[in-house]
Amino acid sequence: MDEVIIVGAGIGGLTLALALHEANIPCRIFESAAEIRAVGVGINLLPHATRELAALGLEQALAKVAIATTDATFFNRFGQLIYQEPLGRTAGYDHPQFSIHRGDLQRVLLDAFVARAGADRLLTNHHCVGVEQDDAGVTVTFSDGPGGANRSTVRGRVAIACDGINSALRKQFFPDEGEPRYSGVNMWRGVTRWKPILSGASMVRAGWLAHGKMVVYPIRAAGADGLQLVNWVAEIETPTYRKRDWNRAGSLDDFIGAFADWHFEWLDVPALIRAADSVLEFPMVDQDPLPRWSFGRVTLLGDAAHPMVPRGSNGAGQAILDARALTSALKQHADPVAALAAYEKQRLEATTRVVLTNRTNPPDAILREVFQRTGDRPFGAIEDVISRDELVGLSEGYKQIAGYSKEALRG
Repeated sequence: MDEVIIVGAGIGGLTLALALHEANIPCRIFESAAEIRAVGVGINLLPHATRELAALGLEQALAKVAIATTDATFFNRFGQLIYQEPLGRTAGYDHPQFSIHRGDLQRVLLDAFVARAGADRLLTNHHCVGVEQDDAGVTVTFSDGPGGANRSTVRGRVAIACDGINSALRKQFFPDEGEPRYSGVNMWRGVTRWKPILSGASMVRAGWLAHGKMVVYPIRAAGADGLQLVNWVAEIETPTYRKRDWNRAGSLDDFIGAFADWHFEWLDVPALIRAADSVLEFPMVDQDPLPRWSFGRVTLLGDAAHPMVPRGSNGAGQAILDARALTSALKQHADPVAALAAYEKQRLEATTRVVLTNRTNPPDAILREVFQRTGDRPFGAIEDVISRDELVGLSEGYKQIAGYSKEALRG
């Protein structure tokens, strides 16, 4: 009855559970899927997120399965270098930036939670269909998996919706919310076994959305064959898209033509794409920021609270920051309603800024500026197109908005 009920065992839900356990706050996770499988592709954990995970004692486990990213490198679609900057500890941060397979991150979090709290603290095949509350607590209703006919209820102190972009609890509190907002950009993602690119720990961004943009970075260290697992994302402006589903299969024929002549000294892009085991398709969508997340003893976290366009490596990171803030609020406030309100006050405005900035001025705005100033043509010298001070300003400005400038993390 005094437990925190966590709906969803994704990145946000598992991080919250670990943080609550560390704070001696009882909790249980209820996951919709019958089993937790390693799905998805690569994501990045920026230093503000890895700081929180390190505080939970996870840095060593993450380092074993991730790449400590050392640099961000920007090119135009002709393979010309625009800008390069160090990342993570290479840039002087106290904590690394990790590039990691989403499934590997989820497994590290899951293994740590089960080891620390016990396997009985996580129940699968529990699909949330709604919540009710009274002055004493909450009652969450579950079906036996999505679409399941059998119903069960669980009582708890509070309920936290960590059930992602299709959150049942978000829909309960905002039944008339509009459809996801499409950015006009579709993306295709895959992972490929490939030889190290550039530094072997580089995050590469190249091209621009009008003709095609690529993001490429390694997410697992090289094996005996010398090949790393490399994550890539292709992004193209297109008026057509299909409903968001992180696991929807995509087709090479729909996008590879945009990159047919991307044969560079440092990477053969079409060969990299064609060598992928599989391709996933996802529209670049978000939702307009909500006016509130907390309703008495129920609140939203992560993608359930603030689904954002997947640019800027911030989706998982902001969920991890949410988890830290919510745990702190529950420790500081004996009244759970006051705790959830305090959490919302701390995080809603901050994540709203990230959602809106990702729409207009994300970190890859550097590529947009060069694309526009050159008329999408090769340049003689980058200094004739844009000054280094402007490039640094664009990069640092995003870090400040997203909350991972060095000043913010040392404050």
